[in-house]
Amino acid sequence: MPYNSILSDVIRVADEASERVLHIYQSDFDVHFKNDKSPITAADLASHEVIVRGLRCINNDIPLLSEEGSEIPWEERRHWRRFWLIDPVDGTREFTQRSGEFTVNIALIENGEPVLGVVTVPASGEAYWGIKGEGAYKRDRLGHAHPIRVLEPRTPRRVVASKNHLNQETSAFIETLGEHELVQAGSSLKFCRIAEGRADIYPRLGPTNEWDTAAAQAVLVAAGGRVDTLDGQPLRYGKENPLNPHFVASSGCYP
Repeated sequence: MPYNSILSDVIRVADEASERVLHIYQSDFDVHFKNDKSPITAADLASHEVIVRGLRCINNDIPLLSEEGSEIPWEERRHWRRFWLIDPVDGTREFTQRSGEFTVNIALIENGEPVLGVVTVPASGEAYWGIKGEGAYKRDRLGHAHPIRVLEPRTPRRVVASKNHLNQETSAFIETLGEHELVQAGSSLKFCRIAEGRADIYPRLGPTNEWDTAAAQAVLVAAGGRVDTLDGQPLRYGKENPLNPHFVASSGCYP
């Protein structure tokens, strides 16, 4: 598939979802909780509906897995060589805290690898996208798009970490890096900070799911970075259990 031929349409779908999310964000919304105690709002569901409808218009033959529609049985998913992987609102905690650091994420997976990713930031109008082997871009608050690229790690190393999920294991890993500066960010923006040269490394030794990371991983890798499991293998997608292993995202400085 020529990814460039569908990229602008995918960005448009993500922007439409972002508009719905922002409308709800600016309202007096309710917060509910799933069985796993994670929060969910009307924004998650509205974004899911917009994205599913939009992607099916782009190509109805590509199957789709979304955080808000993840009950598709493994017996069906195991045969997917190519599929869309979606997080309608990544950073719902940040959404409910009104920090602005939440994102809409759409990735295209082929043979376990994210080959196209779009990440939009509804609160600011910014967006990031990348295609395997073809580079990554950022759209700023004024609507101007420009290429982005990781930077060589500097000293002290700039370590990006979660505002809401910084556990003891991750903190211990960070301490092994020696002198460092902590750059906190929410949602998939942690990957994007590295992709645009504002951070060097993001260790995640806590639970994430495939839809949390795929789109931003595509952006980071397209920008020259990498996302590895702790045994040095690229983070892969399309597993029976969508829970990710622990990983380190970086500008190329790990391991």
